[in-house]
Amino acid sequence: MDYTTLIDAPTWAFIKASEDAYPPDAAKLSIAQQRAVYDAMCRSFHRGYPEGVTAEDRKIGGVPCRVFAGATPPVLYLHGGGYVVGGLESHDDVCAELRAATGLTVVCADYRLSPEHLHPAALDDALAVARALGTHGPILLAGDSAGGNLAAAVSHVLRGETAARILGQVLIYPGLGSDLDQGSCLTHAHAPMLSRADVIFYAGIRHAGAAPQADPTVSPLQDISFANLPPTVTFGAECDPLCDDAGAYAYAIRTAGGRAISYTEQGLVHGYLRARHTVPRAAASFARITTALSALATGDWPFGDSP
Repeated sequence: MDYTTLIDAPTWAFIKASEDAYPPDAAKLSIAQQRAVYDAMCRSFHRGYPEGVTAEDRKIGGVPCRVFAGATPPVLYLHGGGYVVGGLESHDDVCAELRAATGLTVVCADYRLSPEHLHPAALDDALAVARALGTHGPILLAGDSAGGNLAAAVSHVLRGETAARILGQVLIYPGLGSDLDQGSCLTHAHAPMLSRADVIFYAGIRHAGAAPQADPTVSPLQDISFANLPPTVTFGAECDPLCDDAGAYAYAIRTAGGRAISYTEQGLVHGYLRARHTVPRAAASFARITTALSALATGDWPFGDSP
């Protein structure tokens, strides 16, 4: 794959800045050290809160959360990080800017991480927050990467319950459990920012071994039914082994009679949310993400029925 033509100069600068934030011996660091480095890398892209946005840390459903207060319905945001790194600090600015752009309350959940807490601990925490928020009215779900997986899994679990009404979900370069031996997993196996080997590595930590098969709480794409899921907007990064998951998931929902649309963001890489201030393509995608959340909050569907 010729990434020199697919990826533009601003995105290459973002990739280099991300890589430069990691020490040469990063692979030898402890989990705690890796988390600290990841948070520091994310912080290096932080541009402060938009005017008028504030945050408060408190527990919701027994789970530590950061709440960016705004209008209803609230957005439950589930952060990325391979189920191993990330938390309230790594996605602090992303959530603050989602709040500013949409006006909606954004709740970032600090779910438990692996390897200390194997699956389904993270999902259990996400469900606890969703159910607690749901006692006050409808909610929206959003998440990137591992958080996109968790958001989709929450939708699959809660669709048969009355605990929380989900108005819609926005999944950003999610890993949803597609076949690792075909499609983008092979075409972009050695992509910058995330490789196929990385995907396998993080899955191994999440499950202390190989990921179980045919379990939609692990791999939503492996569910046997995609009926009665909330309206869904997915975003895949073209230069990402997980790219196909976004489109495959939207297609499965549409085939089951639901509403879903997927965008493949050309020339972008995994983790591009952090590039929204420096990469025009990422800024445009972030605008589409916030537009999608705003539309879903009102029950609107301005996307048509195209893939």
